Amino acid sequence: MSKYYIIAGEASGDLHGSNLMRGLYAEDPGADICFWGGSLMDSVYREHQDGTGLVRDYKDGAVIGFTQILLRWRSFARRFSDCTKDIQEWKPDVVILIDYPGFNFKVAEFAHKAGFKVFYYIAPKVWASRERRVSKLKAFVDKLFIVFPFEIPYFESKGVDFIYKGNPLIDAIDESTALKESREEYLGRTGLPDKPSIALLAGSRAGEIGSMMPVFMEFADLMHSMPEYSDFQFVVAAAPSREMSDYSGYVGGREYVHVLFGESYAVMRNSVAAVVNSGTASLECALIGTPQVVAYRGSAINYMIAKSIIKVKYISLGNLILDRACFRELLQDYFTPENVLDEVRRILLDREYRDRMLEGYAGIRESLGGKGASAAVAKAMIQEMQRR
Repeated sequence: MSKYYIIAGEASGDLHGSNLMRGLYAEDPGADICFWGGSLMDSVYREHQDGTGLVRDYKDGAVIGFTQILLRWRSFARRFSDCTKDIQEWKPDVVILIDYPGFNFKVAEFAHKAGFKVFYYIAPKVWASRERRVSKLKAFVDKLFIVFPFEIPYFESKGVDFIYKGNPLIDAIDESTALKESREEYLGRTGLPDKPSIALLAGSRAGEIGSMMPVFMEFADLMHSMPEYSDFQFVVAAAPSREMSDYSGYVGGREYVHVLFGESYAVMRNSVAAVVNSGTASLECALIGTPQVVAYRGSAINYMIAKSIIKVKYISLGNLILDRACFRELLQDYFTPENVLDEVRRILLDREYRDRMLEGYAGIRESLGGKGASAAVAKAMIQEMQRR
């Protein structure tokens, strides 16, 4: 029996952490797990252990952007202090960090210097920006577990010790009950009318919602005002960690806009097109098969800083995997209601364009490998612990 201390700081980390935990319990039935995460990880924990494994919910500290991090530095410092104290007292056999580099790199340094084994699952995007962090991976992480094929040559060239077992999103999507139900079941369960839907995904953080939702609503107004689309509805796939108050001020009294919580996969699957905030949701949308346009807008200072340090051609993982623009990215000043409307209409009206995008989606799925990535990573982690 081994003790695992897992830290996930975002909604995507909670998803991947929950699947990893399933794999750890399967390979090590006596596993004792303590974690920072969310409801998905907590649900898996309660299936296998009694007690309180959840130390802190990720939604208590998720922020986006350089300025927000600076403003909440004191909170970060308190959380870091609580985390290090908890690790010292609990004395795990391994500390497993899932993405979330701003916080997890500090934990990695602490844990390594304190003599704990450190695994990093889902590599920080050092290939896109802040490459100096590669030296921290080498110095403070015993084994890196990567999830994208294009990361293999990069980390090989940097001399980072890593393991690649495929991408866990394949499992998360293919095993989702929301994708196995019929459209009739979906409509009956959610109470939505049987109308063509456009999915709107603004992200899970307050900053993302605040920057994306106003443009989303202007786009919805524009499209709804056109006679040929007056019967369309717009479904906001709200993050399960948020509340209706995070969206109601933007939605107002629009009867053609609906908000569903924790239904991202079902909303994507039952929509004819999606407008997606850059991030994991864009890759999920590609794997589910819904034509999309990616959008992003941050504060002027955050965008200026990001533009000066980001080295990759695309911000979307799907486009990065293919190394070409499978779907369009509307960034900062290009993210306007009019541009979103033009792209969504192109998706709906240009069959050749839509088919090329779906062909690209097939290439993305193929490049990520088959099923079983989460279980394979869990097994590899246990073997690595035994080997060392």
